[in-house]
Parts: sequence; C-alpha cells; structure tokens
Amino acid sequence: MKPNIVFVINYFYPDYASTGQLLTELCLHLQDDFTITVIAAQPGYNTERDADSKRFTSDRLEHIKILRIKLPEVNKRSLMSRLRYTATYFFYANFLLLKQKNVNYIYTISQPPILGGLIGSIGKLFKRAKHIYNIQDFNPEQAEAVGFMKSKTVLKAAKWLDTLNCKYADHIITVGQDMQETLLNRFANKNVTPNTVINNWTDEKEIIPLTKKDIHVKQFLARNGLTGKFIVMYSGNMGLYYDLENLIKITDRFAACKDLVFVFIGEGAVKKQMQQFVEENELKQVLFLPYQPKEELKYSLNAADVHLVVNQKGIKGVSVPSKVYGIMAAGKPIMGVLESGSEAHRLIVESRSGVVTEPRNYEEVVEQIRYLYELNHSELIEFGNRGRTYLEKHLRRDLSLEKYRQLLLSI
Repeated sequence: MKPNIVFVINYFYPDYASTGQLLTELCLHLQDDFTITVIAAQPGYNTERDADSKRFTSDRLEHIKILRIKLPEVNKRSLMSRLRYTATYFFYANFLLLKQKNVNYIYTISQPPILGGLIGSIGKLFKRAKHIYNIQDFNPEQAEAVGFMKSKTVLKAAKWLDTLNCKYADHIITVGQDMQETLLNRFANKNVTPNTVINNWTDEKEIIPLTKKDIHVKQFLARNGLTGKFIVMYSGNMGLYYDLENLIKITDRFAACKDLVFVFIGEGAVKKQMQQFVEENELKQVLFLPYQPKEELKYSLNAADVHLVVNQKGIKGVSVPSKVYGIMAAGKPIMGVLESGSEAHRLIVESRSGVVTEPRNYEEVVEQIRYLYELNHSELIEFGNRGRTYLEKHLRRDLSLEKYRQLLLSI
C-alpha cells in the first residue's frame, strides 16, 4: 500500500502563482509512489466566486485529491486584508489537515511566512506523521533585509518560532546552497535537522532558445514596438526584494544608445514608483508590460538580448530568484546584480552565462550593461549558450523531481 502524504501548499493547479506550478509538477511526479492529498486555496483568490459558496470544495488532478479553501478577497496593499487572508488560510488549513486519516507524511513550504512551517509542526504533533519542510524563503530574515520588519522583539520571536519549526521537522529542503548555510547558522551547526538542497527548476523542454527571427518572437517584438532594439529585460515580480526602485535610475545613463531599451515585465509593490520616475524624467527607452500569458513566456524571454537577475542587498542565503532557470533555459545572457556567494551568483559564475556585480554598485551595473551592449554579437550569444548547456547538465527538471522522489521515499 502506498504511503499517504498531505501537501499543505496554498497555491496549486490551476493556480500557478508563486510556487504553484513547481508543486503541481512535483505532485504529478510523485503520484505513482504516494497517495497524495493537497490542501490549497481556491485559485487566484477566486474573486469571481459566489459569495455564499461552500467553505471547502474538493477536486482531482489525475490521481491527486485536492481540498480547496474558500478565502476572503485580499487587497495586497492593505496589511489588514493580507492578515485576514493569511489567518483564515492558516486556521482552515490546520482544520483540514487534522481531519485527514492515516497520514504518514506532511509536506509544507515556507508560505505563509513562518506559518507554513507551523502548520507542519501542528500536524506532526497531532497526526504523528513525519514533517518535510520545504523552505523557499527564510523569514523573518527576508522581511528584515528590506526593512519591512523593524521591531527587534518581533524579529527575535519570529525567528525563534521558525527555528522551532525547523528543529521539529523530520527533514528540511532548501533551494540553494547559500540557504543551507543560513539553516546551519540558525542551529549554530549543532544538532541540525537532516536537510537537503534541491534546486527549483523550469521546463527546459518548453522554454527553449529561439532567435529573434522566430515568428512568435517577431510578433512579440512588433506588437510592443521593439523590432530592431537591443533589449535589456527584467521579467518577474517587481517587489520589495530586488532594489528595482533604485536600479531604474540608471536607465537615463543610456540616452546615447538609441537602440537600447529597458523592458520591465510583471507587477509588484514598486512598479508604480518605477513608472513615476520614468514619467517624471520623460525617459523614452523604458517600457513596462504586464505579466505575459504562460503560453507566451518562452517568446517574451527570447525577445531579450540581456536579462536582469537582481536581488536586494541582504537577500543572500534567504531566497533564490527562480527566474534564473528560465533565462538559462532560453539561452540568454544574464546581467546579475547579486551578492557574491548567493545561489544565483554561483550559477551564473559556474556556468559563465553572464556578468555579475554586487547590489547597490550602480556605476558598475552601468559599466557591465554597456560592456554587454558593445560586445560582439557572437560572444553575447555564447554567454547564453553556456547557460543552456549548464542547465541541461545540472538543473534539468527531471533531475530535481527525481531527487525529491528519492528523498521522500527514503524518509
């Protein structure tokens, strides 16, 4: 009989927000070896649902049972709205987890921050199951790095609680070597919970290198007035952890490079601030686009000549920008603004797929972008080719999925 595993992961198919797609692919890979139940929020905050619909609904994806929780609508700009959403999820996720029978394993991730791990700790206590804790982001370290949480008392209490979750877990999975170091530091290298590093991934069979001559890439370029341009692209979340509100200010240094355009694709907390800077300075070489449909992603990624992979100072060892995998899959050069020793920095240096400078070193960022802009086209292409080759050897989706499978079967 297959062991029973419950995933409590908030986002899941068909909701690909955050880690939803990765965890959907993981569950599909594991379904022959485990009887899987997933506890998740209704997709995309489900803002169009009936106001009086059921609190819980059930669904299936192949052999996977999905239990969905109806949650209140959330206004991401309102702290109270986010707290209400998170508290509701935490309460009902625990309620559903404790109702499950014959649970052998509980798998949680570090979302919501700290509470994701606490759900696993509570479940382990009452269900006598083994808890696997997948840390995608370390909190409160992430909030501390950007000054979002300033109370030393709250920080200390939050770190104590999440460290307790780590101590009580049966196995911890981090997504970068630098994050494993953070874990070891939390334990002061004493009595550390068994842990493994498994990289996140992209579908390298779906995201493939394409030239600007590809019909779909050409259409993307033409549709957005980018034909014939040298494109420096940032594609992803424009949140608090990337220093984009300051990096946008270097764009006015390239006025003499008439064919160079900065393209920012996505949404996030600092996007309006970035747009305001561009409007106030009447910059003509910056374009903002919304998130692209999933089926268009491989074309938008391949439209760039250079991709930005950036993190705020202090994020080393706290999280890994997963966009690096998609960029390497597309075979495009990377301009990294990353702390030395961070996971993304290591991948770029080892693969020789781009250039890297430290966060807040804005003058060097300008110099490195100018270097890539002036580089011979064949040399620029070679940066991207090396990234794709490295990914195919070390970071393929099937490699990471099988590492998860072998690990879970061994616990």
